[in-house]
Amino acid sequence: MIQLRSDVVLLKPVTGDQMSEKKKITAAVSAVMSYLQEEAAVIAMKAASQDYIDTAPPVSPALPARFWGVSGRQAQMQMRNMMQLKAFHRLR
Repeated sequence: MIQLRSDVVLLKPVTGDQMSEKKKITAAVSAVMSYLQEEAAVIAMKAASQDYIDTAPPVSPALPARFWGVSGRQAQMQMRNMMQLKAFHRLR
């Protein structure tokens, strides 16, 4: 797990001769360790999502289209529309 320290504040980067060999090695090792921890976290997340996908319930197939029912509803809507247009013309 990555732990952050809130008491460390870097004002400017230290490079070159200012940094001792021990600090360079420590920085390199900590960078590699943080990379490996992030990589392990990604692998764990992928494994967890794969478990979820494997245990998800199967999706039922869509119901077949009922053409007679669709045709009947379409005829009713068309008849209603025709009646509304006829009633609208009589009010003029």
